[in-house]
Amino acid sequence: MKTSARNQFIGIVSDIQMGTVNAQVQVTVKSGISIIAAITKESLETLAITKGKEVVALIKAPQIILVTDFGGYKISARNQLAGTISSIQLGSVNTEVDIELEGGEKVAATITCESVSHLDLQKGSSVTVVFKASAVLLAVAA
Repeated sequence: MKTSARNQFIGIVSDIQMGTVNAQVQVTVKSGISIIAAITKESLETLAITKGKEVVALIKAPQIILVTDFGGYKISARNQLAGTISSIQLGSVNTEVDIELEGGEKVAATITCESVSHLDLQKGSSVTVVFKASAVLLAVAA
């Protein structure tokens, strides 16, 4: 599969929680981390997603938020993954930040240069990768 989404995680559907309109799908990847996706029940049926099925979770880099300190707050975004910055590529407006998660998975985030400065991000910094379940697209083999 070719796609513009920088973040692609191959995993197995480990849980499905049905709602009235949407389903919450938990995908467990090889490293053991879980990614939560919120998709419509129609998509669940169309893609024939069931527990135990292999899927690819896709998250575009601009959908990734980086947090260095929650400051005692909790947030509603379901996906919160600890990692370490492995590289930073400064641009004129935006910056690409690559993060290695615990377990070896990698995530790319596109954030503003101002955010890099404000958060004092550097190679080796610890961050939490945050993204909403609704930012996750699921794909299955045709």
